[in-house]
Amino acid sequence: MATDQLVRTWRDPRHWDFGAPTSISSLVAVNHLAFRLTDTWQDWLIDRPVQIAIYIVVALVVRYLLHRAIDQVTRRQTGEGSSSRLMRWWEKKSAERGSAEQVTDPNGNGRRGELHNEEGSGLTAAILKKYGRKRTPEEVRAEQQRDERRAQRMTTIGSVLKSLVSFLVLIWVILQTLGILGLNVAPFIASAGIIGVALGFGAQALVRDFLSGLFMLFENQYGVGDWVDLGEASGTVENVGLRVTSVRDLHGTIWYCRNGEIMRVGNYSQDFGVAFLEFPVSYGADVDLACKLALETAQKAAAEEPIKSNLLAAPELQGVNDLDADSWTLRMTVVTRANMQWATERELRRRIRIAFDEAGISAPYPSGLPVTPLQGLVPQQTP
Repeated sequence: MATDQLVRTWRDPRHWDFGAPTSISSLVAVNHLAFRLTDTWQDWLIDRPVQIAIYIVVALVVRYLLHRAIDQVTRRQTGEGSSSRLMRWWEKKSAERGSAEQVTDPNGNGRRGELHNEEGSGLTAAILKKYGRKRTPEEVRAEQQRDERRAQRMTTIGSVLKSLVSFLVLIWVILQTLGILGLNVAPFIASAGIIGVALGFGAQALVRDFLSGLFMLFENQYGVGDWVDLGEASGTVENVGLRVTSVRDLHGTIWYCRNGEIMRVGNYSQDFGVAFLEFPVSYGADVDLACKLALETAQKAAAEEPIKSNLLAAPELQGVNDLDADSWTLRMTVVTRANMQWATERELRRRIRIAFDEAGISAPYPSGLPVTPLQGLVPQQTP
């Protein structure tokens, strides 16, 4: 009742009695309460939402800028290498003057003369010296594989970095929002730590897979197109992810290998390869003639396609490597470009085998292994 009377008195000025001390004190109390309520509602409806909105806008701007920077770095790294850019520039210059084969100068010096004279640059001559020839299909394929490998590696790393940036920005916004709302963030941080430890114990295999995949990407252990031996599976890498690496073997079977379970990696496609050849020869053959013929045949093959474009060094004859009971083994090695060692081995084996047959150098058992009946296994005939 007293409150209702006070409200009616406050609403109707005719009942105001400024001479009564009780009425004045009541008016002051109500006025103070009204100001406090006004400040509180302004704080919750305007000030704090505005602060939270400012933090969200700042977080979105920071996230956008960081994502854009990561995308720019990723695009720059996934673009063609410097040699490819130089080759593309040269092809563009050649296209402006016609086909590359039709670029000649009055003296007949070919495309090197015209481009060098027009550009007047030693860089142009250097480019043409290195790239002024038709690239083989193997070189184009190898360059495409390198580009694909670099693109997938940088795309995966960029995706991981962008996810990490988004997660950190989200955590920062949540902590700032809790602080603005007047909540103590210490219990939330402690709870998050406990949840993280629980997830770490419950998903150890998943965490190990992701960490192994992350380190594998940063260390560039293998990439798309590489021929690798992962222990349980070997073949061509088709996809590289943070959790799983997919490998397709010679039979066409695709194997999905968890990165955390890969204990060792043998990569046959990095830097260079070595063609390893061994030829068993019978003791009746001339050793010196066989060695000379094998080396001459390999050197002749190295000067011709398709082997010429695959080699990084001349064939090396290591001589007689092994002596068996009925034959001796001739060994030869050739350093090749990555992934080209097997094709080189097949072609050299074919040519050297033909050369041996023409020279009369026979294998240990040209007619197959002799088979003799063992005593006791063949039934004895009785009269």
